[in-house]
Amino acid sequence: MFGHQMWEQLGLNQILSSAGLSERACRLSEAMTLNRLLCPRSEHAMPDWIRNTALADIVGTDFSRLDDDALYRNLDRLHPHRESIERELGEREKSLFRLDDTLYLYDLTSTYFEGQAESNPQAKRGYSRDKRPDCKQVLVGLVLDREGFPKAHEVFEGNRQDRSTVKEMLESLEKRTGKTLGSTVVVDRGMAYEENLEQIRAGGHHYLVASRQSERNLWLEEFEKDDEWEEVIRAPSPRNPEQKKSQVRIKRRQKGNEVYLLCVSAGREAKDQAIREKQEQRLKQDLAALKTRVEKGHLKKPEKIHQAIGRLKERYPRVARYYRFEYDAERSSFSWQEDIDKKAIAEKLDGGYVLKTDRQDLTGDEIWRTYMLLTRVEAAFRAMKSPLLERPIFHHLQDRTQTHIFLCVLAYHLLAAIEKRFLDRDLHTSWSTLRQQLSTHQVVTVVLRTVDGKILKIRKATTPEPVHKEIYATLRIPMEVMKPVKTWHETAT
Repeated sequence: MFGHQMWEQLGLNQILSSAGLSERACRLSEAMTLNRLLCPRSEHAMPDWIRNTALADIVGTDFSRLDDDALYRNLDRLHPHRESIERELGEREKSLFRLDDTLYLYDLTSTYFEGQAESNPQAKRGYSRDKRPDCKQVLVGLVLDREGFPKAHEVFEGNRQDRSTVKEMLESLEKRTGKTLGSTVVVDRGMAYEENLEQIRAGGHHYLVASRQSERNLWLEEFEKDDEWEEVIRAPSPRNPEQKKSQVRIKRRQKGNEVYLLCVSAGREAKDQAIREKQEQRLKQDLAALKTRVEKGHLKKPEKIHQAIGRLKERYPRVARYYRFEYDAERSSFSWQEDIDKKAIAEKLDGGYVLKTDRQDLTGDEIWRTYMLLTRVEAAFRAMKSPLLERPIFHHLQDRTQTHIFLCVLAYHLLAAIEKRFLDRDLHTSWSTLRQQLSTHQVVTVVLRTVDGKILKIRKATTPEPVHKEIYATLRIPMEVMKPVKTWHETAT
C-alpha cells in the first residue's frame, strides 16, 4: 500500500515512537491516518475497513480483533503528543523536501458537529464557512509554508473572531518551528487589524495582508486614475487548462514604512457587484420586516430595537455601512435612508482590493503573487473537508475532537508529500485521480489444495500495471507492495 510507504518516508513511526507511543499505538495511528487519506470512515466503521485491506499483512500487525473502543483510546493516547509530533514531522519534511522557513500562510475555517457536543466547551455557534449556522462548530487555524506543507495548526472555539486567534497561532508556530526571524506572514483581511500587525512584528516577522474595507476606500482617487497601472496575468491551473487567464491591474504606492498595492481584477468586479446587490436586497427585506414589527407594536423596547438593528449591521456588513437607520420612540416608527455618496464609492471599488506589507524589497508583481499563495490554505481546507472528510465531527469530547482534526492534518501531510513528488516532476495529477488509479493494484489470496487434502493460502500483490509503476517511480517507493505470505490449513476455512 503506497500510503504505508509514504508514512515510512516521512519517518512517522519513529516520530510517534520518540513521542512515547507504543508499537501498537503507532500502528493504530497509521491505520487511522491512512483511513482518512484513502477511504474516510468514523471510528465505529473503521475496524471493518482495516480488516478488508491488506494493511495487517503490510505492517505485520494483527487487526482481527480490533474494535472501535481501541481506536477511541488511541485518540486519547495521541492527544498530549500532537505538538511534539507536528514539530518533528515539520523538521523531517524540511530536510526531505528542502523546504524553507521564509514564508508562512495563515487562515481559518470552521468545522461543524453532528449533535449538541455538550461536553465540548469549544463547540459554539458562530460564523459558519460550511453554511451550517444551525450546528455548533469549532474553528481550525492552519499555517502552511510556501510549498503547501502544514507547519502548525490549532483548534479554537467556534465563536472566536478571526483577529483574536493571530497571537495564539504565532505562539504555536514558534513552538513548532523555533524563532524564524525575518520570515513573512500572509493573512487575509479578517486578521489585518493594527493589533494583528503589531503581533506579527513582535514575533520578528514581516507581514503581507489584504487591507480592510475602510482602508481600501481611502485609495479611491488612486483607483480612479488611469496612470501607472501594470498588468499581471495569473495563468490557469495546469489541471484546468481551459480556464481563462485572470487579468489583474496593479499599482504600487508607498505610505510611510508600508507598501500598498492597489489591485483591480476584471473577474472580481462582476462578483463584487453580484454579492453587494444580493446582500442589499436581503437587507431591505429584513429592514421592512423590522419596520412592520415596530409599527405593529410587536417590538416596543428601544434597547431591543437597537439590538435588532445591530444584528442587521453584523449580518450585512458589506452594504449596511451605506445606510442610515432612524428609530423614533415617540412615534414608534423605524426608517432608513441610503447614503448615496458611500454607495457610489462602493460601486467604484468593485473588483478592487488593496494589499499591504512592510516588505520594501518586493516589486508589485512579487507582492501580488506572494499573496495569491494564500489560496493554498484554502485548497488545504477543501482537501481536509472533502476527500479527507474532516466534517461533520461526531465526537463529543474536546480532546477527541482535537485529535480527530489532528489525524486529518496528518493525512494532509501525506497528501502534500505526494503532490510535492509529482509537482517536482511537473506532473499535475489530482489526488482523486491517483487514488482511483492505485485502487486497481490489490492484494489477493490464492487458495491451493494439495493431494493429501491440505490447503495452502498465499497472500500476494497483483502485478503492477504500467500506470502503477509510473506512480511508484514518481513517489520513490518500492513496486513490491508486500512479500507473499504463505499459510497452511488442514481443512478449508
